Amino acid sequence: QVQLVESGGGLVQPGGSLRLSCATSGFAFSDYAMRWYRQVSGKERELVAAISSAGYNAKYLDSVNGRFTISRDHAKNTAYLQMNNLKLEDTAVYYCNAVRAGLEYWGQGTRVTVSS
Repeated sequence: QVQLVESGGGLVQPGGSLRLSCATSGFAFSDYAMRWYRQVSGKERELVAAISSAGYNAKYLDSVNGRFTISRDHAKNTAYLQMNNLKLEDTAVYYCNAVRAGLEYWGQGTRVTVSS
């Protein structure tokens, strides 16, 4: 059974940091690119960061570039999103996504609230 379980969300003040984790099981983690999306209620889900299957290439949404870092640990079958200098507009539900050759899996999401 495929599982992607996000954790690490919460309430943080502007300028603070959070580290999201996406623990996976049930598929060949090292064969899949991993992505983090976020969604604000009433808006489209947007791609925040992506990392290649081997972990050598990463891409970021312009608004988070330089503040967020995506990474992966193949020994733990887990992907991460380190979020620094958080801003009010980073408030959203963050989803983990695994993708490979038309196959795609999603986690349930973890809520991040940036508020003073």
